Amino acid sequence: MPDRGIRTWIYANWPYAGLTACLFLLLMTPLLWSSWSGAMLLVYLQLPLYMIHQVEEHHRDRFRAFVNRHMAGGRDALTTEGVVIINLGGVWAVDLVALYLAYFVRPGLGLIAVYLPIVNGLVHVAGWAGLREYNPGLVSAVTLLLPAGAAGWWLLVREGCTMADHAWGLGVAIAIHVAIVVSVRRQAVRLMGE
Repeated sequence: MPDRGIRTWIYANWPYAGLTACLFLLLMTPLLWSSWSGAMLLVYLQLPLYMIHQVEEHHRDRFRAFVNRHMAGGRDALTTEGVVIINLGGVWAVDLVALYLAYFVRPGLGLIAVYLPIVNGLVHVAGWAGLREYNPGLVSAVTLLLPAGAAGWWLLVREGCTMADHAWGLGVAIAIHVAIVVSVRRQAVRLMGE
């Protein structure tokens, strides 16, 4: 486990480190353009576009504060550590695995990376519709995640996806989002009891 100083730095700076990585990933796109299909390229692009979204979401800890205010009565149910684990494990690592599966197993498994931003974007839009207020990440969800996810979905379907590919993609995306909500709600209930 990294020492406390490194953890503190990661907790405070992970979205900005992701933005730096995102720029490098985007600069590699022309190299991949010439050798990958459009569908594979869009599977690849889901992560750097998600990294841009994460900056809007997590700049100055806005998303965590928003979730805690609306789902936990202001209690610290969604912790900084939780945010880092969710985003690095539930987005970065999941997208990397999906890219490898799409490349080495079959392209349809790239739907795992494609459904993740679609579900996230729809959650942001539903949050806005329900609360009638901006939620951190809404703008990039609508302008980046939903269009890129839809384009990736369309191209992968054109290449031929199985129902199992759709089930895996949608199932993983929903499971990650449900796990976040369940975890925050359980933690909120626990904190209310203290």
